[in-house]
Amino acid sequence: QVQLVESGGGLVQPGGSLRLTCAASGTIYNIGWHRQAPGKQRELVATISSSGRTTYAGSVQGRFTISRDNAKNTAWLQMNSLKPEDTAVYYCNATNFLGSYWGQGTQVTVSS
Repeated sequence: QVQLVESGGGLVQPGGSLRLTCAASGTIYNIGWHRQAPGKQRELVATISSSGRTTYAGSVQGRFTISRDNAKNTAWLQMNSLKPEDTAVYYCNATNFLGSYWGQGTQVTVSS
């Protein structure tokens, strides 16, 4: 069993930046950041494989960067040029050979 803990959310003005962290208690392979805004379905934002291959949703391409440190079992989501529509609870999801895990989520609010 692996536990994931997200941190780094908060309130930021439009155009600002935040860096989210996902810390895992054990070895993880693929990592994904998801978000869920009020009244909307959870959506996939970005993924990174154990080899470092990344994918992004079109709405965040060029503004968000996902990265990881395998030795630390940690991943990050650097979010730049934030927009009000990026407001959501952001969740980290990770998988290993035992299963799939979710963190508790961290709130990101983009507002002036």
